[in-house]
Amino acid sequence: MSAADSTASALWFPAYVALGSNLEQPLVQIERAFTALAQLPRSRLIARSRLYKTQPLGPQDQPEFINAAAGLLTALSPRELLVELKRLERELGRAAPIVRWGPRVIDLDLLVHADARISEDDLTLPHRGLPQRNFVLYPLRDLAPELLVPGHGRVSQLAARVGGAGLALLAGVP
Repeated sequence: MSAADSTASALWFPAYVALGSNLEQPLVQIERAFTALAQLPRSRLIARSRLYKTQPLGPQDQPEFINAAAGLLTALSPRELLVELKRLERELGRAAPIVRWGPRVIDLDLLVHADARISEDDLTLPHRGLPQRNFVLYPLRDLAPELLVPGHGRVSQLAARVGGAGLALLAGVP
């Protein structure tokens, strides 16, 4: 069986990734991340959200973030996808933050992988912050408003519950 045959026969799952940056030209960093996501093995980038300017979650003495979300179809397991996302972060210049929720060149968080529910030290699905974070929910709502987040509800309902305070849609940006 050729590699193409094995890819064609693999099971494909929807997965969603949050993107964020507030250092070194954040718009450029988000575009670089979308390009990198499109090149993931055994995966296809099928949708990208609009871009949002957001207030930082952690220390407020840092630049505003640019946030977005990506929709993928992937034959990677949740663990394999997480490993690939961490690899991309390193390749795109992410350094370990000095302060929790501090400034960063790029942040790629696996939000949802099909209906997986995982609770491990380094992998929690759905992402534990997803139901409370508007800077994640609003971009995700652009892609999949009716997505059922296992154990939490539909993205559109979660977004309505948290509201849009501190978010600004970037106009004129694809």
